[in-house]
Amino acid sequence: MKKIISLLSAGILLFIAGSCAQKPGEISIVPMPNDITVSEGSFKVAGAKVYAAPELDKDARAWIMDFATRLTTVTGKASKYSETPVKKGICFLSDSELGPEAYTIDVSKKLVVVKASTAAGVRYATQTIGQMLPPAYFGKDRDPKAAWVLPCVSINDAPRFGYRGLMLDVCRHFFDVEEVKRYLDLMAIYKMNTFHWHLSEDQGWRIEIKKYPRLTEVGAWRDSTKIGAHRDAKAGYDHTRYGGFYTQDQIREVVAYAEKLGITVMPEIDLPGHMVAALASYPELGCTGGPYSVRPTWGIATEVLCPGKEKTFQFIEDVLTEVMDLFPGKYIDIGGDECPKVEWEKCPDCQRRIRQLGLRDKEGLTAEQQLQNYVTARVQKFVNDHGRKIVGWDEILEGDLAEGATVMSWRGVKGGIQAAKRGFDVIMSPNTYMYIDYYQTKDKEREPLCIGGYLPVDTTYVCEPYKGIPEEAQKHILGVQANLWTEYISTNDHLEYQLLPRAAALSEVQWCDRSNKDFERFKAAMRHQAAIYDVLGVKYCKVILGEPAGIEGYEGLLANYRDTQK
Repeated sequence: MKKIISLLSAGILLFIAGSCAQKPGEISIVPMPNDITVSEGSFKVAGAKVYAAPELDKDARAWIMDFATRLTTVTGKASKYSETPVKKGICFLSDSELGPEAYTIDVSKKLVVVKASTAAGVRYATQTIGQMLPPAYFGKDRDPKAAWVLPCVSINDAPRFGYRGLMLDVCRHFFDVEEVKRYLDLMAIYKMNTFHWHLSEDQGWRIEIKKYPRLTEVGAWRDSTKIGAHRDAKAGYDHTRYGGFYTQDQIREVVAYAEKLGITVMPEIDLPGHMVAALASYPELGCTGGPYSVRPTWGIATEVLCPGKEKTFQFIEDVLTEVMDLFPGKYIDIGGDECPKVEWEKCPDCQRRIRQLGLRDKEGLTAEQQLQNYVTARVQKFVNDHGRKIVGWDEILEGDLAEGATVMSWRGVKGGIQAAKRGFDVIMSPNTYMYIDYYQTKDKEREPLCIGGYLPVDTTYVCEPYKGIPEEAQKHILGVQANLWTEYISTNDHLEYQLLPRAAALSEVQWCDRSNKDFERFKAAMRHQAAIYDVLGVKYCKVILGEPAGIEGYEGLLANYRDTQK
């Protein structure tokens, strides 16, 4: 941390409240501000007036109004919103010299002064203030017994990385709009700004496309789902119809909700692989013409889109046109991962395309691998022509990737290092640190079933995005993202358990300067964070608190999984 004055040495008691209060000498903010100085005294929040300077934009002022309403709700005393400066209270001011996501907070005994240049800075400042208050701040009920005071502090803060993402796969298992909003709420607490929404897969198509209604009539539903571990040949299927999708109105609802939280939604339509649900809906888009069925199990399917047919590109462009109309952000994720070429090798249409393009085996790449590069380049041009940019998993690096693509490094850090050296922008999302569908403890008797792997919270925390990146290429590292795949995650409780507290650890990788990270400090802060989770009613792994792994009420489900694997 750049600058923290220890309150323990000063003998000052920050919070004197019930069991949920922060302990003496602790500032339990996650992610920890990069420059914070604590002094003696405190500011009484309950009933404080809240002023917003007219120079702040309407989004910032709307957020400040909501902040005043929240204080009123949780403290039980009215915090009136004012557009007239106050001598006692909380003042939000505009400071054009601060960066777009930076903010400052100065707390004295009579006045709190918050400065920011944008609505984003205002949002992050209020999240920091909220974490310095009792956990009830994040709830919906009044708690007049809590110590509604802020310590006297000076904070000067800004994020290390501009891209701070979290991905949710809703294809293997579907999560409704309300749970997606809870996911976004948690992201906002930790100052994340990009929600990567994985919307198409072999196991289900989740977004309504008006021009292709069978994508949701057929592709959104599978007739069965694999029970237990994917590689367990003895485990069967549940023979139960499963699925769901988001209407375009629901998509707009989520996008608007995220925007209010300062979060951009980046959609992913994975292509040309991971498209079995689309092929089941429109079999003419495949090399063989089918029949296809929405996949009931996990792993990599050999059935992929046929790039030898022009109708395939018409389909892709039609789908992406509707997607771009729904999602205003600049990035469109086109996946590009795990695309077997076995059908292309046999397909007359694909082989004809290969001959037309003059593709042949060279430099360690087969003609079929180069055909995928043709798909990527063609889709990229279409997306660019619509004023957007593509993101793809690190497989898109194979061959001559067109300038302007952004690479998401998932197979460890190697792809990210290679991409940055070649001059491509990179989002670091290595499975070695950021795949939070992995087990977070080794206690598999208590943990709900996962895809495998072992990723404790401290491993996520120590990720260093610049490691192995030459200094001159570090400018291409846009930021960091964690991914939550849901092959084995079918309930809200399990989803939240996998997410927390690793999302908190992720936030410090994304936000904190390298010198400001300290796992022992973070670990101590998690008791206060856990109290926030309890107020929100979300599940989380409690091992970091010294408690056993597992989710209450999951014992029967775990037994069922184990029975299927015997």
